[in-house]
Amino acid sequence: MDEQLSVWHLVTNAGIIVQFVMLLLLLASILSWGLIFQRIRLYRQTRQAQASFEERFWSGMDLGQLYKEVCGTPTPQAGGENVFRAGFKEFSRLRQQSEDGEAVMDGTQRAMKVALSRELEKLESHLPFLATVGSTSPYVGLFGTVWGIMNSFLGLAQVQQPTLQTVAPGIAEALIATAMGLFAAIPAVVAYNRFTAQSDAQVKSYEMFAEEFASILHRRVHNNSQ
Repeated sequence: MDEQLSVWHLVTNAGIIVQFVMLLLLLASILSWGLIFQRIRLYRQTRQAQASFEERFWSGMDLGQLYKEVCGTPTPQAGGENVFRAGFKEFSRLRQQSEDGEAVMDGTQRAMKVALSRELEKLESHLPFLATVGSTSPYVGLFGTVWGIMNSFLGLAQVQQPTLQTVAPGIAEALIATAMGLFAAIPAVVAYNRFTAQSDAQVKSYEMFAEEFASILHRRVHNNSQ
């Protein structure tokens, strides 16, 4: 009896539709966990790269020299570095073309906003997949459960004296689909909420850096124009 009601036995003896639902949920869970570990590594590298760049930026190094260094050895995960590179490049280009300080700063800030949008896109990449898995997996599992229970009751109609041993395997294999749906959904929802909060916090740090960098450039423009 124990062997007959083992989880593996129930899965292998489930109906085609229920097995398909289980396979779909298993693939969704595997992809979710792979994405979760990839995002954890990305956010860790992003925080470390940002801290390292800000330390160099606030060390008093000449901005022109810093720009040459970050262009020579760029760090893809350093969002602040990418914002700085985009802003300083546009600032230098506009300074050579115009004497209007406000126009120069407007163009520089637009360039930094574009860079910020790209960094936000990187941080939020693939998060909609986690949201989709978290929101739909329970319903997919419930579909497998309903289908399995329906087939179990249809099978009972062909039995003259149904017993608990007759009903239990079919219902148990159907409930496995719901369990797998929850197993796929819960980590995805938790990870999505966590990564969204981390993404928002990281973007806010980029925005604060961009504002401080813009203030430095603004003072440089007006000091040189006086």
